[in-house]
Amino acid sequence: MSTPHVLVVNAGSSSLKYSLVDAATGATPGHGLVERIGESTGTLVHHGPEGETRIEGPVADHEAAFQLARDAFTDHGPQLSSYDVVAVGHRVVHGGERFSQPVLIDDDVLAAVRDLVPLAPLHNPANLEGIASARALFPDLPHVAIFDTAFHQTLPEHAYTYAVPRDWVGEHGIRRYGFHGTSFSFVAQAAADLLERPLTELNLIVAHLGNGASVTAVRGGESVETSMGMTPLEGLVMGTRSGDVDPALHAHLHRELGWSLDEIDRILNRESGLKGLAGENDFREVLRLRDEGDAAAALAFDVYCHRLRKYVGAYYAVLGTVDAIVFTGGVGENAAPVRAATLSGLERLGISVDEQRNAERSDQARSISPDPSTEGGTDVAVLVVPTDEEWEIARQSVAVSG
Repeated sequence: MSTPHVLVVNAGSSSLKYSLVDAATGATPGHGLVERIGESTGTLVHHGPEGETRIEGPVADHEAAFQLARDAFTDHGPQLSSYDVVAVGHRVVHGGERFSQPVLIDDDVLAAVRDLVPLAPLHNPANLEGIASARALFPDLPHVAIFDTAFHQTLPEHAYTYAVPRDWVGEHGIRRYGFHGTSFSFVAQAAADLLERPLTELNLIVAHLGNGASVTAVRGGESVETSMGMTPLEGLVMGTRSGDVDPALHAHLHRELGWSLDEIDRILNRESGLKGLAGENDFREVLRLRDEGDAAAALAFDVYCHRLRKYVGAYYAVLGTVDAIVFTGGVGENAAPVRAATLSGLERLGISVDEQRNAERSDQARSISPDPSTEGGTDVAVLVVPTDEEWEIARQSVAVSG
């Protein structure tokens, strides 16, 4: 008997990422990416039984992108009809206060996601376009919305509340929401499995480090503090996002330079972070330049690790005791120098990284700290756990769709 599969989709403003995922094992028999939607020339790269297939040509909108993806499955495999496809799972960035769990998509859900566009103007509109297009092409399947913010709905009130006038919260939704929730949910459980302990008994600090980056304190499987705020701009240094800056920066630049708030917001989101400091948002390039003696790249690396180290220390204090620090995401899983620099000198807190284990490359979940029983062993495990957001979306979609 075939196992349930889910078509997992992630619609961006000019892109569509899709994967056919086995909800039981995480296997992906087919997946692809459509880019440059709405431009003069678009690109689809599809991976199936025949290997990689690349198609170029205009892609007018998200509906055309979905049609292209469905045709790629038909023409290059795997055939969707050969699998027990039980749902379409949609990543939706912002669920506000309303959505703390995945939900079956209906007109009321779409209206609620549309109402949340002011909180995620760069993401939710694209998510809505993707949902509408997918429902038109796959009308007989249940469609499920999985929200990046949902995992953080367990934040205590004192953690999500900003010190601003109280009516801002009630009338305008000004509060901390947090993001990367699908990744944190998957990685927290995978870390518990690696430690062979129930997740409900663990205190974890999980750092999701990719082009976007955030860190979350997880107590007993629930988020109790997280670095991203009302938007994904707050917190860590990222590929193109500044992370934490003085809240008065917008007003200062507007007064002194005459820049519009939209322009300042654009620069902080798209031209700052590693790109602003080192001229590169790809961390591999930053490391290469740093190794070649580039001073700007060296400073960018130091700023990045310093900010992350501050959050690790802060979340240690929030949790009181920590069982494991977990690195995930493209940078977290692959950049050994970041892990070493961030945690160096924290032995008094029970944190240590084994140099040899940290340097070894692997796509498997693993410990990079010394064994507690060995000389130099510490109490806090340091783990590297590859994330799999598509698998988590597939699992949650099956649970909701029945």
